[in-house]
Amino acid sequence: MRIGVTCYPSYGGSGVVGTELGMELARRGHAVHFICYDTPFRLDRYQANIGYHEVNVPAYPLFKHPPYLLALTAKMVEIARYESLDILHVHYAIPHATSACLAREITGGRLKVVTTLHGTDITLVASDPSFRDVVAHAINQSDGVTAVSEDLRRETLESFAVRRELVTIPNFVNPDFYRRCPDPALRARFAPEGERVLVHVSNFRPVKRAPLAVRVLDGVNRQVPSHLLMVGDGPEVATAHELARELGVADRVHFLGRQEQVVELLSLADLFLLPSEQESFGLAALEAMACEVPVVASRVGGLPEVVADGVSGFLVPPQDLPAMVDRAVAVLSDPALQSRMAKAARRAAVSNFAAETVVARYEDYLRQVLG
Repeated sequence: MRIGVTCYPSYGGSGVVGTELGMELARRGHAVHFICYDTPFRLDRYQANIGYHEVNVPAYPLFKHPPYLLALTAKMVEIARYESLDILHVHYAIPHATSACLAREITGGRLKVVTTLHGTDITLVASDPSFRDVVAHAINQSDGVTAVSEDLRRETLESFAVRRELVTIPNFVNPDFYRRCPDPALRARFAPEGERVLVHVSNFRPVKRAPLAVRVLDGVNRQVPSHLLMVGDGPEVATAHELARELGVADRVHFLGRQEQVVELLSLADLFLLPSEQESFGLAALEAMACEVPVVASRVGGLPEVVADGVSGFLVPPQDLPAMVDRAVAVLSDPALQSRMAKAARRAAVSNFAAETVVARYEDYLRQVLG
């Protein structure tokens, strides 16, 4: 197959999955062409069967805002013609699916369009009533639509006038790459007295509630001496910094910024925190689980499909800070429980979400759409 892939190149689950999926399909011999406004996150090295085509958005004085949708459509049309694409696989309903459907019409209707819904396009962007008809149209006009969790699939069907089948294909992780690789010297830099290590990885958008991870660390540290690694960057980094100072735990919260590779840092951790307000899947939690890190997270969205409560971690109501602290303390203060959950987390990641299995499902689905 000759596949055009469009995803947001920024630090976030949809961009990571879109990039990793394209790279995995290229390894299987398919020609993959990324069509994005910047180099996708994690597409940081040469790989056979992969091309990258930059979308240049012109700044015409006539337009108050840059016409990204039209620029993306034009680039899709160009690459579809010159590279003889069979299919456009886009991540996010708007504007990517809208552009892809328009490109299909301009090129004569031969192209197929597959849209993967990741959550924000449904739960946040589409919560604005003015976008509802646009999102529904993009979904209905796609030749195939997937959702990254069963929860997201249900929510999409309940929230929009969708007249087509939606297929659930979860996010995935490469267990050969995401595996625990302990580095005692590095761990000693963050926890020199043998303290426990917690980690939070996100894009620090408000929906991730990163400052709450600092509050959890404060509560945990009162009972179990611990440090918290904050990995990522975004709008709430300054808020989390200030909160750490206010709570008097600034010396125990380490802001590491955006990291291209997180395996080394996850391998230091005893526990992963994900106190999100909403998660359609929870890719960061899955990557932690693959590295044998139990998860304490909010019981929201698709997270119960990833984290088995009481087995590979604990799930608590998203507003219940005391419960999150209690569950974290329970894991960190009981080595046997922590070890048992760590092994269960790894088993779940490998058996349910391994790239080899999930990418094969995507591959089959794309072939099915192509007929």
